[in-house]
Amino acid sequence: MTVKQASYRQIIKATSIFGGVQIFNIIISIVKTKFVAILLGPAGMGIAGLLVSTTALIGSLTNFGLATSAVRNVSAAAASEEKIGLTVSVLRRLVWLTGLLGALFTLFLSSYLSKITFGNEEYTQAFMLISITLLLSQLAAGQHVVLQGLRKLKYLAKADIAGMLVGLFVSVLIYYWLGVQGIVPVIIISSIISFCFSWFFASKVQIPKVRASISTLKSEGGGMLKMGFMLTLSGLLPIITSYFLRIFISRTGGVEQVGLYSAGFAMINTYVGMIFTAMTTDYYPRLTEASVDNVATNNAINEQAEIAILIIAPILVGFIAFVDWAIVLLYSKDFLKINGMLHWAALGMFFKTASWAIGFIFLAKGANSVFFWSELAANLYIVLLNVFGYKLFGLDGLGVAFFLGYFMLLLQNYVVSKRLYKFRFVKDFYTIFLVQFVIGLVSFIVFKKVISPYSLIINGVLIGMSMVYSYKELNKRIDIRRSLIKMTEKVR
Repeated sequence: MTVKQASYRQIIKATSIFGGVQIFNIIISIVKTKFVAILLGPAGMGIAGLLVSTTALIGSLTNFGLATSAVRNVSAAAASEEKIGLTVSVLRRLVWLTGLLGALFTLFLSSYLSKITFGNEEYTQAFMLISITLLLSQLAAGQHVVLQGLRKLKYLAKADIAGMLVGLFVSVLIYYWLGVQGIVPVIIISSIISFCFSWFFASKVQIPKVRASISTLKSEGGGMLKMGFMLTLSGLLPIITSYFLRIFISRTGGVEQVGLYSAGFAMINTYVGMIFTAMTTDYYPRLTEASVDNVATNNAINEQAEIAILIIAPILVGFIAFVDWAIVLLYSKDFLKINGMLHWAALGMFFKTASWAIGFIFLAKGANSVFFWSELAANLYIVLLNVFGYKLFGLDGLGVAFFLGYFMLLLQNYVVSKRLYKFRFVKDFYTIFLVQFVIGLVSFIVFKKVISPYSLIINGVLIGMSMVYSYKELNKRIDIRRSLIKMTEKVR
């Protein structure tokens, strides 16, 4: 097996592991939501949602983005036992400090949080009690960073799945026993469960114990915190733009339009976007390891982009072809107004996939300011495109804005990375992208111009073409046929 083949196989392996975790996560979330809805009712769900979302917001402001920024440091230090010991020691101190910051902030401002969130002080004690979850969540995040940075993917997947399963079981039992009074205990116990499993699997990894001095904490930790702070700011940008856009849609088209917009992009981001989440877990630390060499970085990005397009393209073509069925299945016929928006968004996902693969170069290289200003620029023109798109074409215009926005982001990321790091896409990527995008575009046109059932038949053929092409290209890279033969022999 060549080095390139091994690299492609690692991408597929990581994607399959965490793709499974993401699917499992979605199933658990659906089951949990169903039980909570039955056992707590709308009011109970509302209380739980407000408590969790408020502490999550505080956590995002006080955790300094260490769950993402520190992955780079751990990954870069992995080759040296002394350095990894020092890096993990610094990380563990930082998660304690930032976790305590979030917990104390929530504890001391609990009465104000109750007033702001619920309009009264009735939930002051609830906020005081769940303040501990900010510490536990940050400690768990620290363990996840170690596993992700060292690419212990199986341990990471096991920790996630075990935490979700046990958390679901315990939550349902407590809600059945205590009803609405069980909301606070469930939030606290779920955090404890998540922390325990992350700690258990992280403890299986042998890391030398090194005591970090105050000066080392400042020098090593300063970089993590600085990058994490920039990531926190960058993470706030889409929240702010999304909030602004929802207000604009509400005032221009009404609350129902906001609901339709939210439902549509929840579909595309949850069910298609989970592929990005699955790939990121391995891609980020792998790219960080390669980041010291521009040629290796170039190869890693191209390999990831090729595999990402080959995996996601058949899903997007199927999404375009059968989006009406998906809408009715997940929501109802009342939501069919969003099909045009989702068609444009599905086409835009081709550009998002390519821009996503390039975008990680700024994080891997530690280019904090470049990453932040790139995100700021992207959020500004994306929100402007959404405003103009909605004014001109309504909900469909939001889909067009998504398409144009990610096309512009792809160009932006490509130009900046080429200028700074001499990045370029290889011929193989352009071929794969063009073939799959054309199939997606034809599917889009067929849906719009050809009447049913002929459109379904043609789109069925197009999905088959996309799948066959992806299979052939993946087989060239990882020899799928040989792998299947080996698996069959093992079963026998």
